[in-house]
Amino acid sequence: MSVPAGTWRWLSDSGHWSGESGVWHRLAEHAYVSGVALAVACAVALPVGLWLGHVGRGGALAAQVSNVGRAVPVFAVLALFMVSPLRNAGYLPTITALVLFAVPPLLTNAYVGVREVDRSVVEAARGMGMSGGQVFRRVELPLARPLVMTGLRSAAVQVVATATIAAMVGQGGLGRIITAGFTTYDTPQVVAGALLVALLALVVEGVLVLGDRLLWPVRRR
Repeated sequence: MSVPAGTWRWLSDSGHWSGESGVWHRLAEHAYVSGVALAVACAVALPVGLWLGHVGRGGALAAQVSNVGRAVPVFAVLALFMVSPLRNAGYLPTITALVLFAVPPLLTNAYVGVREVDRSVVEAARGMGMSGGQVFRRVELPLARPLVMTGLRSAAVQVVATATIAAMVGQGGLGRIITAGFTTYDTPQVVAGALLVALLALVVEGVLVLGDRLLWPVRRR
């Protein structure tokens, strides 16, 4: 049996979708880890990046954080946590590693998005008597939105794809389907797990794009 046919047969088997080791349960675990990590990363990186862009300072800091975040392997960070006292803290090590991975694109895009707003527009808003907060909310933030959303989508896709590493330290998620396939030399199962991760990443990005398009008219009005 070819790999594509075997993959389809694996995915179409209802027995692979139910139970604690089934697709639905693994998908819920994967979504939980990814969602929490992305939410924490947004709460940390976006306010800092937007504020630094607004005040016009910290460009070097944003660049250094981005460079360091891209240079440090996520699995290495997770491995360090697993030999620390936090190794029995459930998903905390994985979520922490994913947060460190997601912060750079969020921080960098938020900072660059605000700094690339046309300064003449900002000065015109201030000349109209707007306060610093009003300039930020009514001028800088709406104009920086496309780049900020690009960073958010990039971080979300990367987090969803990278969350599969949780399986390498015995935790849940769709990565468990892939590692189980490797253990049993079941190539169709490995491909099926990879396809599920890719599909989830595409769905997440699509939801973010759709949500941005639906909410933007509200903010604009």
